[in-house]
This record gives sequence, structure tokens and C-alpha cells, in this order.
Amino acid sequence: MGNRHKFTGKKVTEEILSDNRYLLLILMDAERAWSYAMQLKQEANTEPRKRFHLLSRLRKAVKHAEELERLCESNRVDAKTKLEAQAYMAYLTGMLRFEHQEWKAAMEAFNKCKTIYEKLANAFTEEQAVLYNQRVEEISPNIRYCAYNIGDQSAISELMQMRLRSGGTEGLLAEKLEALITQTRAKQAATMSEVEWRGRTVPVKIDKVRIFLLGLADNEAAIVQAENEETKERLFESLLSECRDAIQAVREDLKPDQKQREHSLEMDSGKVSNIQYLHSYLTYIKLSTAIKRNESMAKSLQKALLQQQRSEEDGKRTPRPQDLIRLYDIILQNLVELTQLPGLEEDKNFQKEIGLKTLVYKAYRCFFIAQSYVLVKKWSEALVLYERVLKYANEVQSEAGAYKNSLKELPDVQDLITQVNAEKYSLQAAAILDANDTHETESPSQVKDGKPLSERFETFCLDPSLVSKQVSLVHFPPGFQPIPCKPLFFDLALNHVAFPPLEDKVEQKAKSGLTGYIKGIFGFKS
Repeated sequence: MGNRHKFTGKKVTEEILSDNRYLLLILMDAERAWSYAMQLKQEANTEPRKRFHLLSRLRKAVKHAEELERLCESNRVDAKTKLEAQAYMAYLTGMLRFEHQEWKAAMEAFNKCKTIYEKLANAFTEEQAVLYNQRVEEISPNIRYCAYNIGDQSAISELMQMRLRSGGTEGLLAEKLEALITQTRAKQAATMSEVEWRGRTVPVKIDKVRIFLLGLADNEAAIVQAENEETKERLFESLLSECRDAIQAVREDLKPDQKQREHSLEMDSGKVSNIQYLHSYLTYIKLSTAIKRNESMAKSLQKALLQQQRSEEDGKRTPRPQDLIRLYDIILQNLVELTQLPGLEEDKNFQKEIGLKTLVYKAYRCFFIAQSYVLVKKWSEALVLYERVLKYANEVQSEAGAYKNSLKELPDVQDLITQVNAEKYSLQAAAILDANDTHETESPSQVKDGKPLSERFETFCLDPSLVSKQVSLVHFPPGFQPIPCKPLFFDLALNHVAFPPLEDKVEQKAKSGLTGYIKGIFGFKS
């Protein structure tokens, strides 16, 4: 391509195909144009003018793909590479036609690409077939979307199933499929005028609420059919987001003046207004969905607790009963909010159902609190909580006669009773063993009496504190000890000593006169 100072473009021809890297040059040109087009597609959501540049880059990618397909017709290229080049060319052509909304041409190109990849998958080993089958799965939603736009009305259900299995679509189809689903629901919403809940029919005049209520059953069915927890969590979040948007739309109509006017009109009937009752219904859906999501998370955590030993070996964070306690706290808070919904204060059946559900979740919450106490060997507290679990569970069984249908989706309290009875026996056995172990280890610990290691070398004691950071080896600072005093001499007997009489000597000094006395004072002898 030139020398170190200047670039000189050289066209790749069949004559110079001595190395496969020449084909990679053309392939990289096509990939560069395609990737730039995908970047422009994201930016075109906020800047529509970039759509023209997007189409230009896609056409450039198709041009490079045509050149690659032409070069691969050479005898120097094997059959597998020729087929892959044809499939690549068909795929880029289909994407260009897809953006131009030429559905028939796009569908033909995608079908050609899909057929080639399916043949390649059948011709090679399983490891290579995985890649080709993956490409087939990516292309299939585009084909069904083209078929829908051509006139195949059955394609919409298949598209939604593909969206569910894949956990969400990507690429060119993502936004179009979401818009298609919204458009389909909007057409159905045009015929929807009211909704019935708990024996009361209320009109639905807000389009956003109509669309949400029409898609509610489909979303709930999709959650039930979800294959893994990650997809289920994503669908729960999507449903809650749509529900919050619908509630916000209703709140905008619940202005103070309108609310006061409707309240004054229906004061005699003792009922809340239709718009307020619709708001209560949507809030009920939101809280119920949040309860189901937390319950699903609790079930997955319970499974992880059963596999606790394997998780520790893998080095992952081990789930604890405290995590489940937090989830059940949130569920109980949601149930309290359900009992306070406007328009349902006088509904005795509803209040009774919520009360039974509260007892069920309280029982499970107490069970996992007891499990957390068992981990720290607080046997008395755990036993009391197990008894509380049995009390809640028995109360649910005694009062759930007429409400069994509403409790079908809840965890079975009979299984909980069986588990608690088994845990109580295990708890009593563990408490007895722990008491024996404590009695055996008390005798050597009593010998210790808080003494440091330097003072109990002759006594054997299992002291785990010796390997901790606060080990007691010696007294520090050391205590005071008596030591001998420095030899000082004090003449304490001088005042109590009776000296012998010296009168005879004093008289002799007096006879010698004054001079002799002075000499005697200064030590001069006579």
C-alpha cells in the first residue's frame, strides 16, 4: 500500500490472492462501514439527520461485501469460504433493505443468509455448528418482522416468543419490535372502554392505562414462561416500569379541584370516584407484582442456601438467612399498603385475604430469623421463634377454608410446619451437645482466670485468644515489686542518750585560766 512516506491504494485482484490476508483487507473495510452505521443508528435517536449518513455507510458496507464475494469466486478459495462470503453479502444486503423498509427484498436476503448458515451447520462439527446456529437465531426475528409487515399477522406472536426466549432483542430490530408491540396494543385499546375489578366496573379513558391493562396478561404469562431468573427479573422490572407510568398518568387526572368535585357528587353513595378507584386498581397491580418479584428472589435465595457448601468452595459470597429476612420485610410492608388502598376499606373479603397472606409471610420471616439465631448458637431465642412460626401456620390453616383459591400462589404452610418440626429436634440436639462442650471446656478456662501466659506455663488450657491480635502473654505495664532501700544512716538516739559526767575535767580547765580555756576550745593542748 505504498512506502513509509506516502499511502498508495492498491486494488485487490484475483491475480494477487496469494495470501488470505488480502481478503481480510476487504472484510475489514466492510466491517468498519457496518460498525460505523450501528454507531450512527444509536445517535440517530436524538439527531435524525444522522440517518442519511447511516444509510450511506450501510451502502458502503454492501459494496465492500460485493467485492469480497466476487474475489471469493476465484479457484484459490475453498468452498466453505465462498459460502460464508455469500451469506455475509446477503446479510448486509438484508440490513440495508430493512432500513429502507423494503420488506420483501429484505426478507429474501435474510432467507438466503439463513439457508446458507443452516447448510454450513449441518456440514461441520458440533463446535463449528454452534456459531452458525447462533447466526440463524439472530436472523430469524428479522425474517418474522418482515413477514409481519408484508401481511402475515401470525408473525407477531412468534416475534414475542423470540423476544422472550432471547431475553430481549438487539440491533436493528430492537426498537422496531418494541414499537410494533405498542402499536398492536394501541389498536386493541381503541375498543377497550372499561375494566372490572372486585365487583365494580370503572371506565378507562386514558390511552396509556388501556395499553398497559391490555398487555398485563401477556406480561404475566411471559414471566411464568421465563427460562431463567435473569430473564424473569428483567420482565418484572419492565412490568413495574410500565405500571408506574400508568399510575403517573392517572395521578395527573387526580387534581385537587377535580377530586373534590367528584367526591362531593358521590358523597351520598359512600364510594370513591371512578378515577380514584382506577388508581387503587393500578396500585394493587404494582404492589402485587412487587410481592411476586420479591417472592421469586426469595425462592432463588432458598435454593442457594441449600447449596451453601458448594458456593463456599467456589469462592462466591454465601447467602445468609438475613438476606431473606429483608425480602420478607419488604413483602409485609407492601401488604400493609394494600390494606390502605382507597375504596377497599369496607371490602371484608379483601381485608381477610390480605390478613391471611400477612400471616403466611410472617411465618416465613420468623422461620428465617430463627435460622439466623441458630447460626450464632442462640438456642432459646430460636426455639421461641419456631413456636411462633407454628402458631402463625396453624392459624392460617384454621382460617383458610373459604380462601384457598386466593392462597394457591403462596408458599405451602404445611411444608413449613414439617420443616419447623424437624428443625426443632435438630435444635434441641445441638443445644445439648453445645452444653456438654461448654461444660468440658469450662474447667481449663477456669484455671486460666485471666492470667497471662507467663503465669500459667504449668497448666494446659485451650485458649483461642493466643492466636488472635489481643493475645495476653505478660502483664503490661508490669506491677510494682518491693526492693531494698538505699543504706542511709540517721542518728536518732542522740537526744535520748545520757552522757557520763565530765565535771572533774571541766574544773581542771578552769584552773588554768582564760588562756587555757581558749586553747582547749581550739584543740591546743597545754
